[in-house]
Amino acid sequence: MFKKILIANRGEIALRVIRTCKEMGIKTVAVYSKADEESLHVRFADEAVCIGPAPSSESYLKMSNIIAAAEITNADAIHPGYGFLSENAKFSNLCEEHNIKFIGATGRMIDQMGDKANAKSTMIEAGVPCVPGSEGVITDFEECEKVALETGYPVMLKASAGGGGKGMRAVWKSEDLKEAWDSARQESKAAFGNDDMYMEKLIEEPRHIEIQIVGDSYGKACHLSERDCSVQRRHQKLTEETPSPFMTEELRESMGNAAVKAAEYIKYEGAGTIEFLVDKHRNFYFMEMNTRIQVEHPITEEVVNYDLIREQILVAAGVPISGKNYYPQLHSIECRINAEDPHNNFRPAPGKVTTFHAPGGHGVRMDTHVYAGYMIPPNYDSMIAKLIVTAQTREEAINKMKRALDEFVIEGIKTTIPFHRQLMEHPDYVAGNYTTKFMEDFLMKP
Repeated sequence: MFKKILIANRGEIALRVIRTCKEMGIKTVAVYSKADEESLHVRFADEAVCIGPAPSSESYLKMSNIIAAAEITNADAIHPGYGFLSENAKFSNLCEEHNIKFIGATGRMIDQMGDKANAKSTMIEAGVPCVPGSEGVITDFEECEKVALETGYPVMLKASAGGGGKGMRAVWKSEDLKEAWDSARQESKAAFGNDDMYMEKLIEEPRHIEIQIVGDSYGKACHLSERDCSVQRRHQKLTEETPSPFMTEELRESMGNAAVKAAEYIKYEGAGTIEFLVDKHRNFYFMEMNTRIQVEHPITEEVVNYDLIREQILVAAGVPISGKNYYPQLHSIECRINAEDPHNNFRPAPGKVTTFHAPGGHGVRMDTHVYAGYMIPPNYDSMIAKLIVTAQTREEAINKMKRALDEFVIEGIKTTIPFHRQLMEHPDYVAGNYTTKFMEDFLMKP
């Protein structure tokens, strides 16, 4: 087992990893930028190393500084959390070169599944259902026109190296294809340094349902059932739940089996998710794989009583998984609390938190690095907390979330708490009748 793990991340996920490490008797090293000097992950780690100024390009994305921090503290493993370098093949390989275990996917796996066009062709080989469209990267606009005609409109252009909705364009008719092609490539080049595009059939009225998987270094994988992530704004998830209100036992079995097949085909090691689009007829199609722990992993932990961070560490240390699949016994909902103004088009709202009171009670979990007096920097993602509730039924979970949101007091900044409170009262959400288009019709009340 590892003696010391460096957490190459910040905020609530860094704190989350530190907690599990302490429970396992493993020493921890926090890294931080100058903007994060007062963050809780710095305070609760056994050691902390400043790795640069506020911009993430000079700190949390600076591979040489993170490797140096691991070497001077004698850390024998690095946990990347999510975001930043968690799905960076170069960083995974760099850790290996320096004899430091990367607690995540190998560089080969990240390359194979991180590029969405490669991932799709790999899944076709594995026999996992995929959305009709191009077989790989589209070389030029002439091919783009041809594939769109063969696939049939509407189609979705996607950046091969994309994420977070960047480089994606829905195209409903041929006259709009050229403009979408040019703007998507331009956006992708600016965001990822790569303008490779691929195309898929646009699935109408889709739900975004992902399957949590864990694979070990012996080629074995298991699944921990699904999470419904369909409530999104600009392709960014706002709330998640498990089990999905759209799920049937037969669909769960089919999607779970497909996810395990996908993971075992590539001999995947670590925690990851196979992301699917599910149409209104409950046909499901592979969308992408995330080769890391997800923001929304706590809801899965709550319904199957399983510490996913602990399992990541065990798998990285060479411990085999049990091989059995896990099914939800309870219902869990997560609300992402962002420092944003929901009444003003979700504009980011960094600043000083003057009052912070976290909700509590049975079945309420809070993952956060924020406290009264904490200054939320403008340099990073605006998520400041994850509120997770768990109950026997979905109806009970919604009522518990309403109560917890009413208890949650954050003053000094604007947050998305009012949005989530209204969401929990929305008749379509309460009925479980929502798709990825839900937020297009959602209106914030004053």
